[in-house]
Amino acid sequence: MGDQFPPLKNDLILRVARGEKVERPPIWVMRQAGRYLPEYHEAKGGRDFFECCRDPEVASTLTLQPIERYKGLLDASIIFSDILVIPQAMGMVVEMVDKKGPHFPNPLRSPDDGQYSEVLNRQVDVAKELDYVYKAITLTRKKLQGRVPLFGFCGAPWTLFCYMVEGGGSKIFKETKSWIYKYPEETKALLQKISELCVEYLALQVKAGAQLIQVFDSWAGELSPSSFKKFSQPYLEYIAKHLPPRLKEMGLEPVPMVVFPKGAWYALDAACDMGYNIVGLDWLHDPAQAVKTVGDRPIVLQGNADPGVLYGSHAAITEVVKEMVEGFDWANRRKGWIVNLGHGITPFVNPDDLKFFFQEIHRLTKTDGQ
Repeated sequence: MGDQFPPLKNDLILRVARGEKVERPPIWVMRQAGRYLPEYHEAKGGRDFFECCRDPEVASTLTLQPIERYKGLLDASIIFSDILVIPQAMGMVVEMVDKKGPHFPNPLRSPDDGQYSEVLNRQVDVAKELDYVYKAITLTRKKLQGRVPLFGFCGAPWTLFCYMVEGGGSKIFKETKSWIYKYPEETKALLQKISELCVEYLALQVKAGAQLIQVFDSWAGELSPSSFKKFSQPYLEYIAKHLPPRLKEMGLEPVPMVVFPKGAWYALDAACDMGYNIVGLDWLHDPAQAVKTVGDRPIVLQGNADPGVLYGSHAAITEVVKEMVEGFDWANRRKGWIVNLGHGITPFVNPDDLKFFFQEIHRLTKTDGQ
């Protein structure tokens, strides 16, 4: 399988994922390919967002833009796609509304609305429906020429469920909360269905060439600790448990797996035991405390600068980098940390300020002579 791709020249992130001590911490950031880059808008042209995702040539071009702009500063790429391709594959209509974000014109309103049983019982052929993602991954691996490894990803079942019933982002999650407190069993049935599709989708991404995968639970923080244990944790665990054997069935090696339960600070200890190699931290975590929580477990932490610091001065960026380097105890540990932001890059960030962030990480973590 690996023979069709050029050999990897930078395996830093894979070595860290395996628990090895390394010369410096690897760096990538969520949404590193995207609208803050002027070249993104040029390549996107008049296409809508999902058209870009569905065109392997365009998706691969967008994936590579930050690797080319920040040459030698980044240690991973992540395929240009969206978490909502799974609800689309399940038969739901999703539109990307300019300046507003994703919108479902016909969300799931109750278990009796007809669409619920259709979605739940539909036989989804993830290989066929999301073929464009796998084509984009394979093409991107070839174009990367081994410069850095490539991440595949999916949305976590809980987060996808939120979008499917809410119809988009929300501040109060009225529909979502109505579902879990009125229809808990129907909610769990749909979460299980989504989980099974996630496993197959991630396995096919690895088959196509993804070298690591991340599960984004962007709305995990909307759950109370007890609700998280019912509606998020079991399904995150399901993916971690079932992906490696599914890869084995397909004749593929396991790949490092990242879980990112954004906002669910209370679940860090549980996240370390879910079966993932890497746990993503948002900016609400104190790095030193997170390292303490991990303890002796062979877990790598990823994160966790406040993305908002990129609107600040260079002095502020340096300070945040220093805090992370000290908090993750890099000088002593030299392992167990992948540098990232605590969430995706936000719009209107100056790409040069992000470059400065990367340069400061390199400057403040590199071992002399290596």
